[in-house]
Amino acid sequence: MRRISDLATSRGFTLIELIVAMVLTGILAAAAAVFLRVPIASYFDVARRAALTDIADLAVRRFSRDLQTALPNSVRVAGACGGAGLCYVEFLEVRTGGRYREEPSGGATSCPIGAGVYTDALQIGNADSCFRSLGQVPDLATIVSGGAGDFLVVYNLGPGFAGADAYASGGVTGGNKSRITAATAGANAEDQISFQTLIFPLASPSRRFQVVSGPVTYICDPATQTLTRQWGYAITAAQATPPAGGNSALLATGVSACNFTYAPNAVAQRNGIVSIWLELTQTDPAGTPERVTLFSQVHVSNLP
Repeated sequence: MRRISDLATSRGFTLIELIVAMVLTGILAAAAAVFLRVPIASYFDVARRAALTDIADLAVRRFSRDLQTALPNSVRVAGACGGAGLCYVEFLEVRTGGRYREEPSGGATSCPIGAGVYTDALQIGNADSCFRSLGQVPDLATIVSGGAGDFLVVYNLGPGFAGADAYASGGVTGGNKSRITAATAGANAEDQISFQTLIFPLASPSRRFQVVSGPVTYICDPATQTLTRQWGYAITAAQATPPAGGNSALLATGVSACNFTYAPNAVAQRNGIVSIWLELTQTDPAGTPERVTLFSQVHVSNLP
């Protein structure tokens, strides 16, 4: 038989001891929660800010790269920019470009270029439909020709300049813009560009031409908290807000406010600055809004 003293030494916890242990554990857990809540909340706040910053940074980088391809003097801004209103930035996207020959090197001065008919000059002030480039045209194979193809533009000065505004004729040949009908690689590092017959009124001082693929618009809509890129629609003389048709891609969400401005050089107009201001907002589980603001300026070359 076991002795009474053995039974006394082998007994378990009493109810009072169990309650005391539970109370002490609860106190320790509550203290730990209080001390850990701040660093944990800070971690999620930092992660949320980093995510917002990444979204804004990627959108601005894409925007900036696109603006580097803008046709000189083609950037224009419309809408209620500067806060919670819709804001639009539009420009004509340059696919490629080069230099044209001012004087023919011999032979006839009419198109088409072919056997026995050699002309390689762009006739400014006279009806013309083809020329040869001075040197190879970069990315010649990417030029889209035909009914819905790219446009040839010479000496674009922008709105307010008769015969030098690529927007003025809309989506058809006119002014300083003509639809390209063919782009053919040539010999001696000279490529042939054919286009719908047009009288280009003004010569580029540096004999430059650009091939324009079409308009691109960036749309900031704080009501839906989105930043969207739209392209593939027709050129219009007046800026459409929003553009009709084409394709679109969502670049950023959570956009609560934005402002786009364009400031061309007031003296020489050889360059301009596009300022981009974005505010992105995300709400934490407690309902507190977290905001990130990003500002960037992009240099735009306006040398036609």
